[in-house]
Amino acid sequence: MLSSLVKVLKIMRIYLLLPALLLSFLLYGSDGYELWLNYQLIENQEIRDEYASAFSFIVADTDEAVVGTAVAELQKGFSGLLGATVDVGPTRGKKNGIYLGLRGQSARIDEYLKLNEVPEVGPEGYHLAFHNGDVLVLAEAAKGLLYGTFDLLRTLQQQVPLAALKRTERPAYTHRILNHWDNLDGTVERGYAGFSIWNWHQLPGFIDQRYIDYARANASIGINGTVVTNVNANALVFRDDYLDKAAALADVFRPYGIKLYLTARFSSPMELGGLATADPLDPEVIAWWKAKVAEIYRRIPDFGGFLVKANSEGQPGPREYGRSHAEGANLLADALAPHGGLVMWRAFVYTDKEGGDRFKEAYDEFTPLDGTFRDNVLVQIKNGPIDFQPREPVSPLFAAMPQTPLLLELQITKEYLGQGTHLVGLANMYEEILETDLHPQEDGGKVRQLVAGIAGVSNIGTARNWTGNLFGQADWYAVGRLSWSPELNAKQIFKEWAGLTFGRQETVVNTVNQMLTLSYPACVNYMTPLGLHHIMATGHHYGPGPWVNDLGRADWNPYYYHGATADSIGFDRTQSGNDALGQYPPAYARQFRDPTTCPPEFLLWFHRLPWDYPLASGNTLWRELALRYQQGVEQVAEIQTLWASLEPYIDAGRFHHVRQHLNIQYQEAQWWRDACLAYFSHASGRQLPPGVPAPAETLERYRAISHPYAPGIRPQW
Repeated sequence: MLSSLVKVLKIMRIYLLLPALLLSFLLYGSDGYELWLNYQLIENQEIRDEYASAFSFIVADTDEAVVGTAVAELQKGFSGLLGATVDVGPTRGKKNGIYLGLRGQSARIDEYLKLNEVPEVGPEGYHLAFHNGDVLVLAEAAKGLLYGTFDLLRTLQQQVPLAALKRTERPAYTHRILNHWDNLDGTVERGYAGFSIWNWHQLPGFIDQRYIDYARANASIGINGTVVTNVNANALVFRDDYLDKAAALADVFRPYGIKLYLTARFSSPMELGGLATADPLDPEVIAWWKAKVAEIYRRIPDFGGFLVKANSEGQPGPREYGRSHAEGANLLADALAPHGGLVMWRAFVYTDKEGGDRFKEAYDEFTPLDGTFRDNVLVQIKNGPIDFQPREPVSPLFAAMPQTPLLLELQITKEYLGQGTHLVGLANMYEEILETDLHPQEDGGKVRQLVAGIAGVSNIGTARNWTGNLFGQADWYAVGRLSWSPELNAKQIFKEWAGLTFGRQETVVNTVNQMLTLSYPACVNYMTPLGLHHIMATGHHYGPGPWVNDLGRADWNPYYYHGATADSIGFDRTQSGNDALGQYPPAYARQFRDPTTCPPEFLLWFHRLPWDYPLASGNTLWRELALRYQQGVEQVAEIQTLWASLEPYIDAGRFHHVRQHLNIQYQEAQWWRDACLAYFSHASGRQLPPGVPAPAETLERYRAISHPYAPGIRPQW
């Protein structure tokens, strides 16, 4: 123990960031705080010796800050994986090492390039190679060396032989961003892992170690931008003292290659600047934004730009002045353009007027504007046309704005997916969305090919393990990996995360992969099978509420989306209904037009059908619906059994943490099944089929359940 402490102290004297990282490991190492960066000692002596012989020293041929970060990370990783200190710079008597170098600036790298053809990797890409006993990380810019370092360490954690190390990586997308829905008062809208990690009150004077560890975790999976404030924005963040606080965060993020973004409240010129209007064509408003942006860049030279939610759910915007979303976005884009900044303008809008289907409104509002946005504007679109439901068809907007750069907004936080208690591996959902081919008769029509980047809505909070539910880390990890390589499949990501998080024991990796693979279809089954959607409880969205039909406007009510009567259920979005299907390219929409060809998972999204409608499974619609609910409960029980089998392999703290959450999930899966089927049985006048147990309570009891203090409730502005 003493010798280990001496080693730690030696490393602490060398790198300024390393002490706090090591301290965080000593404090939190076994409870999930280290995330997937859990550099455990490699037990296989043969592999450890192979690695140790190739990592006698580290040479970095550039002194940029992100490269210093990479060197510090290598030292931390080698200390954990190999149990040895690795010096910086060639050491007499030590033959082989790791070289981090830029093309044309490193003699060792250029020597390799004379013998091997390596394609251009761009500003963030890299090439890894094992050559003459050395490990080489080659890039064209310093950020590439940082990403290559994390990839190398991930490879070592997976115990891949060095002889196999020869590959080139470059990110598919320039924009790989986290969106925090964090408020300046420390609360997190739709957050289920505690409060915000940003302590605005103590910034800029106090830099919490979590800020550094957060940046490190994001860099390790390729995320290069973060929006630290809520889309339901607060103009206060543009006040001088808050810009100083934001600048302090940007200083923390910069050595990890991460740009800071802020949300912009459209009415800020009025609320903060004292103007009488926020009209985007008003000269005083234009001047105010230009001055404010210049002020931000004086503090934060690499500021990323603004994320904006406008004219949606009460947020101010250009429509109040008779202006379009493009005119509003272009106002901010013009102010940011001289500094290289971006505007991410969200397409999550629906009118204040009743009578329309929210499914159609973003398309109707944004498609006429295609080609009218400035070049530095990206339209950010939620994966589906409603609002992060357990399963949605992809938004038709992805195929409808070819002249506008688009960002795909994915949920990491689980507002409608069990929130902080349910294990739901969202990589399955992400893969389904990214691989959806909206132009099946052409090349390049998959969603992953139609977007310029990914924005993930964060699930991070002050919980010791960052995400509350330990398995929520897998979703954060997946968004980062898919932002870099969107062609990865869910099982690859699950296995990778499992091995990095719990170790390389094959039984553990395979079992965790089974759990995560099963979890998303399970959740959809016990919440919203066969295309049911938006049937959650009011306000907090925690638990079922298909009976809710007394809210201020029709399309806020769950009943609006299923309309269950004694005769039928579902929402007709075909030509015989509101023809929302007409917003999709015809070749894609064709499969949904007829209920006999419509994929079952989207049946009630697009069709209103009688309860006795016969399905391909041989069941009536009612029987199939009830059996799907039951199957979801049984799938959660299977996940419980799988986890229980891992007790001999998982440390007690994390094992009991997950087991308790799974117990809650099983109870709540039963609650969803019983409450929904009690309601639909009552509405249809039908008995539950054999194999589905009777609800434990009466429908009246389920309707009376209340959760006034559920976390993540939207503040009342």
